[in-house]
Amino acid sequence: MAYLLLAIAITCEVTATSALKSCNGFTRLLPSLIVVAGYCLSFFTLAQVVRVVPLGYAYALWCGFGIILIVGVGYFYYRQPVDWPGALGIGLIMAGVLVINLFSRMAIR
Repeated sequence: MAYLLLAIAITCEVTATSALKSCNGFTRLLPSLIVVAGYCLSFFTLAQVVRVVPLGYAYALWCGFGIILIVGVGYFYYRQPVDWPGALGIGLIMAGVLVINLFSRMAIR
């Protein structure tokens, strides 16, 4: 259940962050509401996750997957290019998430 809540927290954070560009500095109502609601729900669900999952592990996954997904949204939706140093950095983040999941004792299994 904690990992389902973590997936919800990541999805809400990515949705809110994606809407930041559309809210135009909080001058457009609907995208602004999506940003506020998305971040509130994301932090609420993350707070539930860290009751069960170690804080550092949950936050590493939340940040790592959030960054990876946001780069994808920027690339596919906003047509923002990713250069080779950026792709390398994203690859390193993905490698870090994999190392934590496969080899770390931080995770609750």
